[in-house]
Amino acid sequence: MRSSYKILLAYARAATSDTTRQHHRIEHDTLHGLGDVMVVDFRDERVFAEAIRSADAVITSWGVRFDREAIATMSRCRIIAMAAVGVDMVDLDAATASGIVVTNAPDTFIEEVADHTMMLLLAAARRTTQVHTLAANGKWGEGRGLLMGAPRLRGQTLGLLGYGNVARATARRAQPFGLRMIAHDPYLPDTVLCADSVDPVPFDELLRNSDYLSLHTPLNDETRHLINAEALHAMRPSAYLINTARGPVVDEAALIDALHAGRIAGAALDVLEAEPPNADNPLLTHPNVLVTPHVASASTRMLPECRRRAATQVALVLQGKWPMSCVNSKVLESTDLLRWQPTPSERGPNR
Repeated sequence: MRSSYKILLAYARAATSDTTRQHHRIEHDTLHGLGDVMVVDFRDERVFAEAIRSADAVITSWGVRFDREAIATMSRCRIIAMAAVGVDMVDLDAATASGIVVTNAPDTFIEEVADHTMMLLLAAARRTTQVHTLAANGKWGEGRGLLMGAPRLRGQTLGLLGYGNVARATARRAQPFGLRMIAHDPYLPDTVLCADSVDPVPFDELLRNSDYLSLHTPLNDETRHLINAEALHAMRPSAYLINTARGPVVDEAALIDALHAGRIAGAALDVLEAEPPNADNPLLTHPNVLVTPHVASASTRMLPECRRRAATQVALVLQGKWPMSCVNSKVLESTDLLRWQPTPSERGPNR
């Protein structure tokens, strides 16, 4: 273990040089004594490439991509710490092959995203977008008629695709509303779902039986466009699709076609395939679609806690210890890092 390391902060929104230490006080305080903490603007490709080549550790966020070519130049790097949950901006296979530990901040904003998911569900159930439009356009008397055609929420079925932390928190919120809950997660034993009064079902049954289908999967090769034309065709014509996961899990063109054809009733989306979307994206103006601008995780707690968590992972690795939330855990056995506490069975080393 060296006495001083180069630690790079590569955030999508970089602070100016005049405010760097003040703006990144959390990282400086957490990493005090371990080395030099420097900010790099990833938008300057030449400067960014030079900076990561000599970095011992990188703290980054969603929006900054580390592809195979970039990782191949990072011969000194020991860890890429994501100050976020999703790690789809990092080529995990390339990082693992290079012996680089990749971590995330898996439980920093579970409650916020679950709150937002439930908000989108309730907005869809009570046709909030449509009734607001009616009220704003002087059609006050038409709102009641619209909702007279909507079933009450109690007794309807909420389907959860993926049953990780956010899905479980969403299920806890949905239960008092009287929703029946089903879920599909091929990586969990049925007993985990059943313990929460959630019925485990195959994927096709999830599509077929959900009145509200809420997506909670990571984005990877297996899940990209998992909700495609075929999946949307299998859903109920009265069903609503809710996405607070990642935009590309849904084939957006297929979703637009399904909405126009009436194959599903509507959608409530916090994420889209392209962000920000083109101004002419039909989802932004469709009467049965509610779009929020990728804000489900946002709260006063989010940024400070994500940054603190990422800096803590870096501190552990640079001190020769396993991090607490490694997403490519098989790389750990090939490092000289010390396994300093047992690995629980649910997820990840030291989690």
